[in-house]
Amino acid sequence: MKSLLRVFLLYVFSLSPLVQATTVACDDTTDCIEQGSWDLGIAFGYGQKTNPLKDYDDIPIYILPTVAYYGDKWFFDNGAIGYTLTEQERFTLNLITGFSSDRAFFYRWDPSNIFLAGSARSFENAPLAGAPVSFANEDIGELESREFTYLGGLEAYLYNRFGTWRLALMQDLFNVHNGMEGQVKWNYHLAHKALSIDFALFFDWKSQEVVDYYYGVRPSESAYWHHMYHAEDGWNKGAEITARYHLTPQWELLMTARYTRLADTITESPLLDEKDSYAYLIGAAYRF
Repeated sequence: MKSLLRVFLLYVFSLSPLVQATTVACDDTTDCIEQGSWDLGIAFGYGQKTNPLKDYDDIPIYILPTVAYYGDKWFFDNGAIGYTLTEQERFTLNLITGFSSDRAFFYRWDPSNIFLAGSARSFENAPLAGAPVSFANEDIGELESREFTYLGGLEAYLYNRFGTWRLALMQDLFNVHNGMEGQVKWNYHLAHKALSIDFALFFDWKSQEVVDYYYGVRPSESAYWHHMYHAEDGWNKGAEITARYHLTPQWELLMTARYTRLADTITESPLLDEKDSYAYLIGAAYRF
């Protein structure tokens, strides 16, 4: 099933023609994007993303660019390429691709650290400061590379007066770990005059292959921990909040924060010394 899904997604995204989008009206003070046009923006300020890996540095956040385009069917959103299969009043179903968030802990310039949600911007395969990882009882040598991969699958959005639900299931398209990831996310939007607040709860599922690839210990890293740690599938869970105050149609003040409680099977890995991670940015944003 996994191989068939991968072939199907690669075929769709490489051969299907781009559909010309129809322009629709869109209020500049809202979060919508005019169909058939680019949405370009940049947020800047001070922030940080904590790193649960032992002896690895936290990741500073100073700039978060936004690059998005939504056509009639095709769309690009901060590195995620998608195709809308159907869009109804109460739900939307998309084919979607995107980056894994786990590799971001190992590499400073991973795309997930540039947008916090994925990016098409190029990056260096240079690890964060901190390797090798050492422990009191057994040492772990220099870590092997955790290779970049791209995920693809299906996502559905369900809309009602209580908020928006996102259901997604994606798998490795590049045969790096051959694992799968899923998400259940609820988002609620509040707005009053120039102030808008988005609050979200999420549950991210990682298959055993994903957990083992990123957080398992290779024989060259430590023969002892390679045999002692056994990865399983698990669920990360967390919450997000984003507050924006619109000063002009182009400028807004911004505060965003995310907390993630890592799955037990991940926190049991000898590579980690923290059970959670949080990220935040306080600053301003400009929409071009």
